[in-house]
Amino acid sequence: MKNTALIVGASGISGNNLARELLEQDWTTYGLTRSSTVALEGLHSLKADLLDMDSLRTALADVRPTHVFFTAWMRKDTEAENIEVNAAMVRNLLEVLSPKGSVRHVALVTGLKHYLGPFEAYTQDGFQPETPVRTEHPRLPLPNFYYAQEDEVFAAAERDGFTWSVHRSHTVIGKAVGNLMNMGTTLAVYASLCRATGEPFTWPGSEAQWSGLSDVTDARILAKHFLWAATTPAAGNEAFNIVNGDVFRWSWLWKQLAEYFGVAYRGYEAGNRSLEEMMEGQDAAWRKLAREKGLAEPQLDRLASPWHTDLDLGRPIEVMTDMSKSRKLGFTAYQDTRESFFDLFDTLQREGFIPTVAGR
Repeated sequence: MKNTALIVGASGISGNNLARELLEQDWTTYGLTRSSTVALEGLHSLKADLLDMDSLRTALADVRPTHVFFTAWMRKDTEAENIEVNAAMVRNLLEVLSPKGSVRHVALVTGLKHYLGPFEAYTQDGFQPETPVRTEHPRLPLPNFYYAQEDEVFAAAERDGFTWSVHRSHTVIGKAVGNLMNMGTTLAVYASLCRATGEPFTWPGSEAQWSGLSDVTDARILAKHFLWAATTPAAGNEAFNIVNGDVFRWSWLWKQLAEYFGVAYRGYEAGNRSLEEMMEGQDAAWRKLAREKGLAEPQLDRLASPWHTDLDLGRPIEVMTDMSKSRKLGFTAYQDTRESFFDLFDTLQREGFIPTVAGR
């Protein structure tokens, strides 16, 4: 039977890049979103509210996916609410698909909050996870919507007999508009504002993150990892970490990003301001810049998510990720992190989301 994919969250960083990868591999690919229109040739777009069973039944009436890739989530004010809503979204989708009997594999993307704690308790209270983080590390004794999403997948797999994979990424870098966790585009917008105002590109995070080792996940390598796990029998019913495969220090990369945009930079300083503080009140400045440069998106909060970038860059510990489990099973793809950022910045310029940088 021909592989037929259903990507939940096809307009986001992870889902959109996965759609491109699957279409290149000649998969029949459906992209489900709540309201966005995904302009991607070959993608069959569907719209439904994951919290509305009737909406899902209507949208999926004629769709019989062999593979489901769940890349969507919804942010609420508390972790208890995150658990309730995000677990329901996974549960509702799989319940609607269950009578069809077509699903062979379900993949879920989560992240390193699996090891570091939920938003409201993120690396707080002296908690020091062992790093590099490994998939065999036990769950934390804290409420976490990632755990709730996993449990919904596990329960449905036992009921319906499909295999599953969980993909724990670390700060996904790629293009998306209206995304809640979007470090790459956030830093591009911040650097563009610095360039327009003459302000230095100032490090907003902790000393530990500035000087410690780190890694990230390019959305393109995450897409390859999804495809690999979905088509590799030995990868079934396993959770994996997925990052680029290199490590770096922000003290090095921050300078590289500043040089790309041709701006001065300022490194770690005690008492430095968060990115959310530095970007507060910049909406009018961005609208003015967008008007002057003819940019595609004048609404700052559609491009930048400084709160999430602050979570990553403000951690009091260095964090890196062990990829041994995937490597042992044959996943060997690699991505240079500096090129992840530069490729994204090139795309954002080409598509008119940030101003053109001279010489780029």
